[in-house]
Amino acid sequence: MLYSILQIIAFQALFLLVYDLFLKRETFFNCNRAYLIITSVLALVLPFLKFPKLKTIATKDVVIHLPEVFIGTKSPTVYDIQIAEQAGIVLEQPSMPIWQIVAIMGIAIASLIFLIKITKLYWLKHRNPKRWHGNVLIVKLLKSSAAFSFFNTIFLGEKIPKTETPTIFQHELVHIKEYHTLDLLFFELLRIVFWFNPLVYIYQNRIKELHEFIADAKAVKQSGKAEYYTSLLNQVLDVNQVSFTNTFFKQSLIKKRIVMLQKTKSKQFNLIKYGLLIPMVFAMLIYTSTEVRAQQKFETQETVVDQELTDAELVKKYYEEFVAMKKNGSSFFEIADAAGINKDILLKYLPSRSEFLKSKAYMQYISDGIIKSKTKNGTLTQADFATADLMRMDKFKTYKEFKAFKNTKEAKQLWEKSTQDGILKLYVENFGNKTETEQKRYNALMKQLETDNNFKMLVVCDSSSRVIINSPDHSVKITEIEETIEFPFSVIEEVATLPECQDLPTNQERKKCMNMVINKHIGKNFNTSVADSLSPGKKRIFVQFKIDTDGNVIDIKARGPSVELEQEAKRVVGTLPQFVPGKQSGETVIMPFSIPIAFEVKGDDDTLKQEDDKVPFSQVEEIPIHPECTGISNKSDQKQCTTSAINKQVGKNFNTDLANSLGLPAGKKRIFVQFTISKEGQVTNIKARGPHPKLEEEAIRVIKLLPQLTPGKHNGNVVDVAYSLPIVFETVGAKKE
Repeated sequence: MLYSILQIIAFQALFLLVYDLFLKRETFFNCNRAYLIITSVLALVLPFLKFPKLKTIATKDVVIHLPEVFIGTKSPTVYDIQIAEQAGIVLEQPSMPIWQIVAIMGIAIASLIFLIKITKLYWLKHRNPKRWHGNVLIVKLLKSSAAFSFFNTIFLGEKIPKTETPTIFQHELVHIKEYHTLDLLFFELLRIVFWFNPLVYIYQNRIKELHEFIADAKAVKQSGKAEYYTSLLNQVLDVNQVSFTNTFFKQSLIKKRIVMLQKTKSKQFNLIKYGLLIPMVFAMLIYTSTEVRAQQKFETQETVVDQELTDAELVKKYYEEFVAMKKNGSSFFEIADAAGINKDILLKYLPSRSEFLKSKAYMQYISDGIIKSKTKNGTLTQADFATADLMRMDKFKTYKEFKAFKNTKEAKQLWEKSTQDGILKLYVENFGNKTETEQKRYNALMKQLETDNNFKMLVVCDSSSRVIINSPDHSVKITEIEETIEFPFSVIEEVATLPECQDLPTNQERKKCMNMVINKHIGKNFNTSVADSLSPGKKRIFVQFKIDTDGNVIDIKARGPSVELEQEAKRVVGTLPQFVPGKQSGETVIMPFSIPIAFEVKGDDDTLKQEDDKVPFSQVEEIPIHPECTGISNKSDQKQCTTSAINKQVGKNFNTDLANSLGLPAGKKRIFVQFTISKEGQVTNIKARGPHPKLEEEAIRVIKLLPQLTPGKHNGNVVDVAYSLPIVFETVGAKKE
């Protein structure tokens, strides 16, 4: 929203600059009036107009984003996201940002000032004598020499000489006939909303000048220039100006009005200056439309980075982003919008991976907010835990599980049956090649859409697209819903590729082949030792280059954590073999590409030799082994066996009847336990958190009963291993489950 406000101010400044430089001195007063009103409206509207087709006008270069090249063995940086840690995250309720509070207060004050002005004006009208002159009400201002108009009312001071009254009356009558008050009230409303924007005040001053020029030009024809000049110069002003009234005697305008009356009428040829508005508006539309492209490019690079993260890591990342947004003052609705929680997502059959994981993180964010809020005011109940659990969307732990479910007949039927908000839904395997059965169902739904007023839209989805058909005009809108971080190769006739890939039949196959060759080349030739002086961790260099019409790699640019890495990335990309150039419309073209290069810089911390280090159970190379599992050699089976043995022992020894004896309400009970399996295999540092201290004590007692385990190892060294365990059971009255 702030960015849109800045755009509005920038557009207003540009429109006013053109007006002051090229149009202000012309005598085309009505054209200038139209210009000021139209451009003030355009400045408000343009930031919100997006025309995707204009993107192609802004640039002919389409950067093709290649998948990331990871040099070396890619070791996953898995965060040990345990349920206990998730439940421990606490959130404060979102509050309104300071800037919004200040803006609303300013609008309230500006509105109050406007009401005071209106009240004073009507008070003047009420307390002074008045009479009708046709459809015009004339108010005689006692002990005043002021003259101004408001809608169909003319205010004339009794001190104005009778000889000049007819001239002034004719002047104010022009304001009434031309509806100038509407112009001023429009800008007065803008002043209320944009009270902080000085350009709105300038706009209003410019339009008031024009009103006086228009009225002068018409009134002077009836009274003569000499007499009119006298009326302007021989007045003593004693009126407080009201910004939305047309005041005859305004000292700062008198000189300008006389100069404009003496000015020779502008030549008709000068009307061509107003044509400047067309390219200006067009350029602004291109800017507002292509800024989406810039944002999408940024999001594309971010998506490239996200590809290497697991689902759990992405959920944590998105969760932390929502928390950061809240701390930075974002509202509840802004966070929901960032999470993609909107009506459009409900119309998609298969949301993208990022959309699914964002919604999962958002539900976790909201559920944690419920727990924190209820805990703070002392009203936390087991029902709140149940509600929070439901919102965490634990039915599908990963996007792969969710996507597999969406491929089932059950999922498709469930989606089609959800026809809320007057929306019909249909899933087909291929919209462009529907089966006979699918075509019959499609025709039936189209007929229902046409005849049943309860439905306003039909959404048809297949594996790669979404077709939206609106009623009653049956206009069709097709939007791609497959998640992609690359430019669609299908719209390019012949993509630049390598000689060993050029005989493959499709662009997609050539692209895949080219990716493999480039990855192998960079991985073989990149000298990672140039990063030895850098801090440990993952390093990433973004490289952009072009393949010219001869197939040569040119214009290589790189951005990375150090100059040395950037130079090395440029060197390696520069050694790529000659490409087969791309073609569009039968002609060879220059094609831009971008590719991220990533690798891991090892550090002393990676050896985990420090005695105080604890390695999460999910990351340790050789897990601690339960005595029941010592005869198993396979690491995966060892892990599964140890986990099962611990769970079995806890389930056997935990006193679930304790919950009933404590008088806790029926429902699901959850205790989160964390402990360390030391280098000696002993269970130490046991911590627990649950709905009652007695349950926490019981959990600690049970964990202490665990036998000595074979200690875990990492990088060949015996290490302490951190283990987290949720203990969950449900009580129903006197029963336990």
